Amino acid sequence: MRIPESIAGPAPGLHATPFGGDEPSGWGVRAALAASSAVLALGLSMLFAGAEEPAGPPQPAAGQDAGHVPSAPAGVAADPLSPAEPVWLSIPAIDVAAPLSRVGLDPEGWLESPPPEAGNVAGWYDGAPPPGAAGAAVLVGHVDNATGPAVFYGLGALRPGDTVEVTREDRRTVRFTVYDVAVYAKGHVPEDVYRHAGGAELRVITCGGSFDEATGYSGNVVVFARLTGSR
Repeated sequence: MRIPESIAGPAPGLHATPFGGDEPSGWGVRAALAASSAVLALGLSMLFAGAEEPAGPPQPAAGQDAGHVPSAPAGVAADPLSPAEPVWLSIPAIDVAAPLSRVGLDPEGWLESPPPEAGNVAGWYDGAPPPGAAGAAVLVGHVDNATGPAVFYGLGALRPGDTVEVTREDRRTVRFTVYDVAVYAKGHVPEDVYRHAGGAELRVITCGGSFDEATGYSGNVVVFARLTGSR
């Protein structure tokens, strides 16, 4: 499996590894970005003995299948900016205000993610363009961890018209407007999710779908947004 060239060009294959046998009881997280099937899976296994099972994170209003690839709506989009590293993320509709850290590939080609204990940190995949530059930027984050909801717990509640803002090292804040939110089954996220028709796009991704204690979340929530302004 390889990362789509629309994101990073040729790169090592990606796959997800479960935690080792010494993992403490709690919610373990793994992440993968695949090209042939274009899968970004933030899968969790939950061992939560003696506690009442939570209701689960909100989900998009309607599930989507592997063939669903949203197109940006007609209207004015802002011109892409020169690349600059992102440092802060704000999603007002779901009360997200979080630092951004780089995530890349480990020596075996696995997509890294923020430490699971850092529940309020999101990651920018640095093999893709930075937010605001031409191309499709990718942000990832945990939906929950051992202590409960994490940074992207509410991601599935976003709706078209909501905004995502990213502050960059050049002190500019870029604003993206959401135009679709979908949930895809693991292994069935289409490669076109990571492509773009031009301009500056953003994908924000976390776990989603139903939850099973043995296999974790069944899918991924994917937010599609495009650059509509900066300051």
